[in-house]
Amino acid sequence: MRQSRNIALILAGGTGERMHAALPKQFMEIDGESVLLHTARAFQRHPLIHEIILVCTPEWEAFVKAELERGGIDKLGGIVGAGESSFASARHGIEYLAARETDPETIVLVHDAVRPLITQDIISRNIAVCLTRGNAITGLPSYEAYLVTADGSSSDSILPREGLMRAQTPHTFPLATLTGMMRLADERGIRASQSIFTLAGELGIAPLHIAQGDLLNFKLTEQPDILIYRALKSLEE
Repeated sequence: MRQSRNIALILAGGTGERMHAALPKQFMEIDGESVLLHTARAFQRHPLIHEIILVCTPEWEAFVKAELERGGIDKLGGIVGAGESSFASARHGIEYLAARETDPETIVLVHDAVRPLITQDIISRNIAVCLTRGNAITGLPSYEAYLVTADGSSSDSILPREGLMRAQTPHTFPLATLTGMMRLADERGIRASQSIFTLAGELGIAPLHIAQGDLLNFKLTEQPDILIYRALKSLEE
């Protein structure tokens, strides 16, 4: 397996409206430290991650710099202004990297700041799968069947769990692939997508290769998620 330069692109530009909190969820404190710092520390610890790039809204940039410095994150290589959506924020980060990276085969792991329990194994698997197969999408088998609904109150069909997987982040691609995806999106008039991997699906980039995820790599979305996260953190002490 060839050696690669590996960059974590952490998206921290969300407003966290579903959390109904005073702060965006990535900046909420858990045990005296922000969720963002917990997430960044996972990439800081990994020996194959060379640099961390953060995407956040400009008004939080000073906080982010101070928080990561306080937490000993010395792999921080830059902070990029967020866009109006997660998709736009990812685009800003990709464009930033494209403008300064000399190797188009640099591996980029695009990760949600609000998945602070990402493991070292998930990071390792993403890099390995991307290097050997061309891309990596963190995924887990589905243990439940799904109801298909238009309005959230009734359903007239189901999706069986067999053959379904739940996507997590990171979504990992060579930088050249990511820049090509953004160019294709522009050509086809795609201005938004739920994530990098859904954009890849819309553009017909296949196959997408799965890097095994972890149940603990869940996304902090609503208040009960914070309670679960606090409980899990207390078990580590």
